[in-house]
Amino acid sequence: MQEKITFQTRDGQSLAGVIHRPDAAQLQGGKPRAQALFAHCFTCTKNIKAAVHIAEALCDEGIAVLRFDFTGLGQSEGDFAATHFSSNVQDLVDAADYLAREHQAPTILAGHSLGGTACLAAAHHIDSVKAVATIASPADAEHVLHLLQDDVEAIEKSGEARVNLGGVPFTLRKEFIDDVRSQSVRDGIRQLRRALLVMHSPIDQLVPVEEAARIYTSALHPKSFVSLDDADHLLSRERDSRYAGRVLAAWASRYVEEAVPAAAQPAAVPAAAEGAVVVSGRTADVFKVAINANGHALVGDEPESYGGGNTGPSPYDFLSAGLAACTVMTINMYARRKEWPVEAVEVQVVHGKIHAKDCADCETTEGKIDRFERQIAFSGELSEEQVQRLLEIADRCPVHLTLHREVKVDTRLAD
Repeated sequence: MQEKITFQTRDGQSLAGVIHRPDAAQLQGGKPRAQALFAHCFTCTKNIKAAVHIAEALCDEGIAVLRFDFTGLGQSEGDFAATHFSSNVQDLVDAADYLAREHQAPTILAGHSLGGTACLAAAHHIDSVKAVATIASPADAEHVLHLLQDDVEAIEKSGEARVNLGGVPFTLRKEFIDDVRSQSVRDGIRQLRRALLVMHSPIDQLVPVEEAARIYTSALHPKSFVSLDDADHLLSRERDSRYAGRVLAAWASRYVEEAVPAAAQPAAVPAAAEGAVVVSGRTADVFKVAINANGHALVGDEPESYGGGNTGPSPYDFLSAGLAACTVMTINMYARRKEWPVEAVEVQVVHGKIHAKDCADCETTEGKIDRFERQIAFSGELSEEQVQRLLEIADRCPVHLTLHREVKVDTRLAD
């Protein structure tokens, strides 16, 4: 889920951002595994594809992410010409304050290009941060002056100048030049006292990989370096940016996951004989249970509205999933045998209870009965006759037939 937000800087500017939240199934105790704050590259915006893909990859691993536009860029207020590296660092600190106040304090700070350099500087001022990651970042802010080439002299002479960066014109002032020259980000890396991940491509033409080496050698352990192989500076290929996000999530999990109190931990996955399903749960876990389904570990729970923690599917969710999975498998098996052009099958099942008197074709006439509403969608060039036949086949799936037959459950005390 993505939510557009705005927050105020201490200078009164309104900055625009987007928060990515993991799906409910990936939450721990109703919260994300961690909160990350992402800083985009110089003169970019929060919507650059690399930022979006990295945020989505982190979110897929249960980590919430805030990406936002620095002052004067994208949808944020302010005059870009009046900003500089120090103001970007302050924007990050203000964003972290907003997260701690309204959502969850960030434990991961990650940035792309100069945004990563800003993260190295901002981490000293954000106590909640435990892990910092740079992606294609220079070791010092002054490196950005290489992008300006002959413009630096014009800016210093006139006080400001219109420059072209990535095909987009921007106004830069002398204060920006003076500010990046006054920074000593690399000198502070040794005192970072946070886990550090450095990601860089050895063929980066904009920020050479030697900058990554300067960051890495300046830091104390724990520190890690990951090569982005043949990626370009902007990670313009989706596979590169999503890879960076997945690596970041896996690496950060070692440093940001807090210990879960013993009473809140689920019971260990029980052993199960072949072909059996074994479920165990403790009274202290309320509804949460550990499941071994023929060797596959799962977690079951109830929604918060029923007093559970919503950390896994409910028993009726599993029952609905069994019907849906069996339906898909049965239809696909039939389509393969008939060599029909079925590309994919999607089945949605919703369980509920209805009054028996409202069911015209039910044998039960009193009380309530269980009702499974099943919707089936096909992908492929199918005729109307083929579609109707596949709907008939759906009713022949073994789980469907089981639900319609007489069922007997024998219960005995385990040895």
